Amino acid sequence: MRRTSLILLLLLAACQQAAGPDQAGGGADTPSASGLERAAIESGVVADVGKISPVGLFQQRHEAGRDMLCIVPGRNGTLHFGLEAIFGAEQSCHGQGAARRAGDKLVLSFGGRDQCIIVAQYDGDQIALPGVVDMKCADLCEGRGSLEGVSFPRIAGQAGPAFAARDRAGESLCAPD
Repeated sequence: MRRTSLILLLLLAACQQAAGPDQAGGGADTPSASGLERAAIESGVVADVGKISPVGLFQQRHEAGRDMLCIVPGRNGTLHFGLEAIFGAEQSCHGQGAARRAGDKLVLSFGGRDQCIIVAQYDGDQIALPGVVDMKCADLCEGRGSLEGVSFPRIAGQAGPAFAARDRAGESLCAPD
């Protein structure tokens, strides 16, 4: 009985030691990636999000309307974006501003006096806004619309379709600099 308990205790300690370095995020390219995820990235099985440009058009249609986000290159390597989320006839959100990358995050700073900043998750194929956004962002919306939890799947990875994106009024969503 004691011998079995000792063996189990040693196995448990060995498992914890083996898991330690991966939990610490020792990878240089993707600090939060597990060992398996880093290996998949290095072998090319999984794309390295840090190397995928967010420039392009992201859009999703649903029963209540359409959510669209365009990201275009600006001067001096900056990124500009425009977004529109439509939730019905009198419920929508609309805004434009500057974007910047921060690892697997995309920081969206809306222009204007509102000072709305949203830190979105970016995985290369989709941009997902968090479930809770700053109260200052409410001014971007009409009716009961909200940007909370809105996601935008990528439909084009080039600047051309992003520059061509139009809001529901027919205005350019991502006008060039």
